[in-house]
Amino acid sequence: MDSTSPSPNTVIRNYLITVALYTLSASLIWGVNTLFLLDAGLEIFEVFIANAVFTGSMALFEIPTGVLADTRGRRASFLLSLAVLLLGTLGYVGVAAIQGGLWLFVVMSIVLGLGYTFYSGAMEAWLVDALDATGFEGKLDQIFARSAMASGAAMLIGSVAGGLLGELDLSVPFLVRAGLLGLVFVFAYITMHDIGFQPIKTTLSSLPSEMSKITRASITYGWKQNEVRLLILAGVVQATLLAWGFHAWQPYFLDLLGREVTWVAGVIAALISISTILGNTVVEWFTKFCGRRTTLLLWAAGISAAAVVGVGLTGSFWVAVGLYLLSMGAYGVITPVKQAYLHQIIPSEQRATVISFDSLLASGGSMLGQGGLGYLAQIRSLSTGYVTGGITTLLALPILYALRRLDKPTDYIVGEAGKSGVCAAQGLPEVATVDAKARQAS
Repeated sequence: MDSTSPSPNTVIRNYLITVALYTLSASLIWGVNTLFLLDAGLEIFEVFIANAVFTGSMALFEIPTGVLADTRGRRASFLLSLAVLLLGTLGYVGVAAIQGGLWLFVVMSIVLGLGYTFYSGAMEAWLVDALDATGFEGKLDQIFARSAMASGAAMLIGSVAGGLLGELDLSVPFLVRAGLLGLVFVFAYITMHDIGFQPIKTTLSSLPSEMSKITRASITYGWKQNEVRLLILAGVVQATLLAWGFHAWQPYFLDLLGREVTWVAGVIAALISISTILGNTVVEWFTKFCGRRTTLLLWAAGISAAAVVGVGLTGSFWVAVGLYLLSMGAYGVITPVKQAYLHQIIPSEQRATVISFDSLLASGGSMLGQGGLGYLAQIRSLSTGYVTGGITTLLALPILYALRRLDKPTDYIVGEAGKSGVCAAQGLPEVATVDAKARQAS
């Protein structure tokens, strides 16, 4: 490690602060976004069209922006994300102010989708590269769990604040969000530098061939590997419900409550954050022992799917909210475990692009889910959409079981020394600092 390089703790601290600030700015609108679009004159199906276009644009731009992060650098990609999101957020407010209708919201949704794709993959890749370069000897599962907890805490604050600000005017959370994105840009510009990664110098003429080269390598290290392919496919199935369900609960729960009060949506969004944090805590606790990542993934996927079906079947506001919070807690388990699993397998050079490839396919599944479940909600009901979506996500279980049957070393979480004899039984040393290479060698 270079004497001028920051310590692993500094890298982790800057990463957690950046992720928390980013999520805080984003979450200001999460509890009111659907209500904002409805107030701007869109019908419920048009709301889901706008959201599906947002997701579709993420799918379209995932690989090109992932390649940018793997060539020009993770820092450049993240800063572009902040700038584009700021413009798109202000654009949303402008379209609503002039009652621009669906098609202008579609344009702004494309801008926002582009902004998010510059973020996806880049921050994770930056963290893992920097930790490798600075001699980090801990477990990625715990870092990603802490990241998810920091995001959840930021979402808790942002969601409540967004709901309260929305009582003033539904455009106010968007305006405050734009201001926060500007502050995050300044912080990231000062503290975030590419460590352990050498940007590739490219020209406009050579960029297509470079994109082709990295994309081919990403497919080799991604889709052609059984472990990665199964993780991606399970994520695609689960994505058919996740985004639609998050946007649909705002009008659905308020309808069950029988009252149109914006602050309630903010409180529910905050409770979702708490549930996600509790799910992250399960991961934090579980990684102290030797266990299997697929154990967590299978249980969490099953609980989440069953809970969502219950959300659609019940006619009680309180029961529906409780079951939805249980589902979100399960997703709080799935996300960091999947992140750590992928990063144990993917080489550094293709890391951002493969993660973006994963996001691309998940975005495709999400777009189909939002379109299909949105149409179903329009002709039938939102409750029917939840039941159908929950049943659909049960299809992730056989995929995850197939992943478990591969019985790869990367499926095992190596616990702290002396905590469990299972590690030794699997040929894995009982220490907390085992890295991917040691696992593969076992």
